[in-house]
Amino acid sequence: MKTDDLVSMLATGALPVPRRAATRRLRLAVVLGLPVSAAIMLLKYGVRPDLQDVLAEPMFWVKLLFPLAIAVAGFAAVQRLARPGVRLGGAGAALVLPVLLVWGLGLVVWWSAPADTRAELLLGNTWRSCVFSIGLMAAPVFFAALYALKGLAPTRPAWAGAAAGAMAGGAGAAVYALHCPELAAPFLAVWYVAGIALPVLVGAAIGPRLLRW
Repeated sequence: MKTDDLVSMLATGALPVPRRAATRRLRLAVVLGLPVSAAIMLLKYGVRPDLQDVLAEPMFWVKLLFPLAIAVAGFAAVQRLARPGVRLGGAGAALVLPVLLVWGLGLVVWWSAPADTRAELLLGNTWRSCVFSIGLMAAPVFFAALYALKGLAPTRPAWAGAAAGAMAGGAGAAVYALHCPELAAPFLAVWYVAGIALPVLVGAAIGPRLLRW
């Protein structure tokens, strides 16, 4: 069979890819995965009992909004990486900026605190479980996003998997924040960032195998 004949045969019956297909598929992944994450949080951990009171604390909003910013930037990054030939653009910087800001805040609080309180600021009471808990909250969105990506055309599967992990990790950390009792900036700078990084690393590792086409 000639090459031209093969190309014609493969193209026969092919339908154009709908515009914004990547956005729709990834949005569906979030819509399906996020309620599962919330259900896991409610059933396994529960909302912190003083949530209404802590809403007045600025650090609660830092704890909630910085992972949400990562999730939004991750969504923008993964939908771009899901399409061949589309550059990452400003989505990469948008992913890094919230991390740099919370690291900066954590360092300021750390250095300005008395030496005998620094360990408590860094470790809190839940440092042993924080990373795992965020990873657990991230899992439903993460696997839904990977499934959505398999129906798209990422040409950089490791980067696409990492971006899906960032989106899921940010979403998972935001859900977990509704339970988490910690508010110290050094704690967030280390353990929340580590928890978000967990699905990023997993996505980068398994992306080349799962997302090849």
